[in-house]
Amino acid sequence: MLVTTANDLSGYRVVRHIGVVRGLSVRSRNVFGNIGASIQILFGGSIPIYAKLAEQARQEAYDLLVQHAAAAGANAIIAMRYDANEMAAAVTEVIAYGTAVVVEPIPGPIQA
Repeated sequence: MLVTTANDLSGYRVVRHIGVVRGLSVRSRNVFGNIGASIQILFGGSIPIYAKLAEQARQEAYDLLVQHAAAAGANAIIAMRYDANEMAAAVTEVIAYGTAVVVEPIPGPIQA
């Protein structure tokens, strides 16, 4: 699956638009993780516990996005984006979304 944040793929042409696809992840940190993060917050700087949680949520949302696009018959996703919202204390929603399309290579040399 080709995925890009651009509105097109260099060297490919869109032959069919399937529509918007998305992947949604809702994650929370357990109580021990929150305690550890609270201690890290006191000292300032990077908070690896929350960074790991955010990365896991993004990866899960991305993987679901790709699965949904493939199930719809797409071989590419254009205009892919992430969005995140805090739903409750220590509960975060991450959504990955984009436009599922079918692309085919453009014959000949690729123009930059």
